[in-house]
Amino acid sequence: MKRKPDIKQKENLDEREMQTYRVPAYPVFYGGLLLMLACCLQLVSYQAKAQELLPGHQQNAASNNPGLMAKYRNFEAAMQKVAQVNSLPDPSLSVGYFISPVETRVGPQQAKISLSQMFPWFGTLKTHEEATTLAAEARYQEYLDARNMLFYQVAEVYYLLYELNRLVALEKENIQILTSYKDIAKVKFEHGQSAMVDVLRVDIMLQDAVTNLSILKEKKKALESRFNSLLSRSADLTVEVQDTIQVEKVPTNYRRDSLWTSNPKLDELSLKIKANEAGERAAIKQGLPKIGLGLDYVFVGKRKDMMVEESGKNALMPMLTISLPIFRAKYNAAQNEARLMQESYTLQKTEMANTLGSQYDMAWFELQNQAALLALYEQQTQTSKQSLHLLFSAYSNSGKDFEEVLRMQQQLIKYRKMKASATSAFKIALAELDYITAKSK
Repeated sequence: MKRKPDIKQKENLDEREMQTYRVPAYPVFYGGLLLMLACCLQLVSYQAKAQELLPGHQQNAASNNPGLMAKYRNFEAAMQKVAQVNSLPDPSLSVGYFISPVETRVGPQQAKISLSQMFPWFGTLKTHEEATTLAAEARYQEYLDARNMLFYQVAEVYYLLYELNRLVALEKENIQILTSYKDIAKVKFEHGQSAMVDVLRVDIMLQDAVTNLSILKEKKKALESRFNSLLSRSADLTVEVQDTIQVEKVPTNYRRDSLWTSNPKLDELSLKIKANEAGERAAIKQGLPKIGLGLDYVFVGKRKDMMVEESGKNALMPMLTISLPIFRAKYNAAQNEARLMQESYTLQKTEMANTLGSQYDMAWFELQNQAALLALYEQQTQTSKQSLHLLFSAYSNSGKDFEEVLRMQQQLIKYRKMKASATSAFKIALAELDYITAKSK
């Protein structure tokens, strides 16, 4: 026969049941107001600091990521080619000695020194320099795109870590609530107000929550390792992530105007087109004659057989050389190559513009989708809280429908988890829009 609890025991039981949902009453006095003001100022300061975490991580990644540094070295190496193509070819110096001196009127020729310099056609060096400079600038745009991609990758993992931290916190909270529910169910069972099955139900949910928490912690290690690799630092370092994230309202057609005007990918292809236009002009000039200027100096010995005026006087002979580019195949091929590359990069630019437009639309849809889900989850969370309060009050009075209390509690936790995931997905979609539109940090 079940023993009926006395009135004092029932009051203690109800007191334990409602501890989780009791709202503390704060006294209203001047000291309390000052304390609240100090807390608000501290919170504002913390939020301002938290907003700086992600940009700081991104700048560290830009300074230390080896892949990005390699891209910049490629640009610097390309700039070094400018000095290589805008310089004249090296002059030629030759020295000759006559084993059998050649007799002349003023004496035998004994040795000869020749110095010559070839000059390309007028404007050839300038067009080569222009083509090389444009190609190097294209490498810089490639670097900028890699930097923006790195910023996006850092933001993506950062917001995934934020989501994971929120899920871990919610799972810990869930474990605490379920533990308190288990204690309540035990007390009610001991007083004959509920069945043992209520305790078992809570045990099952507790085991699920503990397992989920363990999985989340292992996943956090993997995400932190990925984040640290982007910043090129030790994989086991703890990543500092803000606790709260504000979801801002994004205006319609957010940065869409800059999608095709300041995108490094499109700018890179535009520069490559211009570089090949200059390359085509350089190929034309390369097929024009080259002019060479030279000077020969001949050492002449004195005649021994007779006296001759100016005997032994050395000879100085200026020279002019002109190349004859009559084999036109290589020059024509160079022009055709530059022309075909212009067409190729033009088609690639059109394709890239189309791709960027579709990527923008997909990212914008994802942003709006997550914004709608956030509003839904917020509403469902509030409704679930009200429902849980009513169900818990009914259970406290009757000891019945404990399964409904557990179900509603898990529903509430689920909506809060989904809200955290939607917040993360919203910020990732916004970061993708910033990457697509090449937003500068």
